Amino acid sequence: MSVTAAGATTAVRVETMGTESLGDRSYLVTDGEVALVVDPQRDIDRVLEMAGRLGVRITHVAETHLHNDYVTGGLALARATGATYLVPAGADVSFQRRAVTDGEEIEVSPRLGVVVIATPGHTFHHVAYALEIDGDRAGVFSGGSLLYGSVGRPDLVGPEHTEELAHVQYDSARRLGRELPGDAAVYPTHGFGSFCSATQATGEASTIAAEAQSNPALSMDEGDFVSSLLAGLDAYPAYYAHMGAANAAGPDLADLSPPEPVDAAELSRRIDAGEWVVDLRERRAFARSHVAGSFNFGLDGALATYLGWLIPWGTPLTLLGESPEQVAVAQLELARIGMDRPTGAAAGSPDEWVMTGRELRAFRRATFGELAAARTEDGGPVVLDVRRRLEWEESHIPGALHIPLHELTSRLDELPTAEIWVHCAAGYRASIAASILDADGRSVVAIDDDYDPGASRAGLTVEGDRRG
Repeated sequence: MSVTAAGATTAVRVETMGTESLGDRSYLVTDGEVALVVDPQRDIDRVLEMAGRLGVRITHVAETHLHNDYVTGGLALARATGATYLVPAGADVSFQRRAVTDGEEIEVSPRLGVVVIATPGHTFHHVAYALEIDGDRAGVFSGGSLLYGSVGRPDLVGPEHTEELAHVQYDSARRLGRELPGDAAVYPTHGFGSFCSATQATGEASTIAAEAQSNPALSMDEGDFVSSLLAGLDAYPAYYAHMGAANAAGPDLADLSPPEPVDAAELSRRIDAGEWVVDLRERRAFARSHVAGSFNFGLDGALATYLGWLIPWGTPLTLLGESPEQVAVAQLELARIGMDRPTGAAAGSPDEWVMTGRELRAFRRATFGELAAARTEDGGPVVLDVRRRLEWEESHIPGALHIPLHELTSRLDELPTAEIWVHCAAGYRASIAASILDADGRSVVAIDDDYDPGASRAGLTVEGDRRG
């Protein structure tokens, strides 16, 4: 994307680097010679490649806040390029940086700069960076303050601060609305699947004027906004508890060298020892055949989010993939949330991963139509819904059991011994849940289908408050 200030002859470029698996965006803004990078992910090779392709030198790296959903690459990038590292002064960190405060002006080049705007709410120390081109404000890097149609969630600092930060988040969003012109572009870090967003947001671009029309923080009164925001908060990944400390310590680059190869006998020993062996294949392949006791977190979904959420932090982890390349992709995804070194890996097929005397297992996949056909007047199969609380409250199948996926491993004893048909919204979480149940020795059917509209279209009754 190019942004040109009034009277300017050369466009300033704002390049976006999306990390779809975590729902975040990083930015590189350049005048064609030097560049500022905002909220970079840990895999800084993407940033360095982009700067090289554009022929620009990175002189500044900026953080809007200490992130809760990923390990930053900011410090490593600043060290690799010799750039000035901008971090909010209120962030308690253990490394050298330029601590920036409200109102501070940072010159990136004679025609390109940013102004620091204190925007607490997502965290107490959060700042945004107003983009200035030739002295005119052309955009804002809003981090986790003003998102597309939403704001950053205010409950990550601690439940005792949530309501206070919700009010402060409202004030921060309003401040951006006042201090930026209507045509200023909005460049948020969160909101594209990240659980740092209070509600999920979509879109490729927005402006202050557009947000004034659609964003609750800019279109509702404070009391209604705060009530709505608090009512809409749901669970967030457990691994978030480790990200703030990692980022405050100043993370270095991850070691992405290949893990130790393991054979079938070692895989069996690790499963028996209670270690996690994770199969990265897509869910249909896993359902057809897999090593007993392994779990399925496919690369075709939010692997890092859900594996980081469910695995007890620090548990030894072994990865299974169809190829070394699959394992390498998973390593990168996991390094982004601080899970740096799997204890081992194997590439190939289930037949190569299972030793004599240990079984390969399989389970059925089904649609909501097949579930409807299996139901009788007496009830039919046990149905387990593993979606989150707000999804359940909006709509669910009457009589279904509800255990959110992130609670499943600690609540297995609540489930009956009968065959269990498990579903989520689209199949990915259901496959994870089915693999957990299968590893526990349960008889399971994974519903690999879209709940909306699949359940209703199949003739299943649904109930709940669908107004959300």
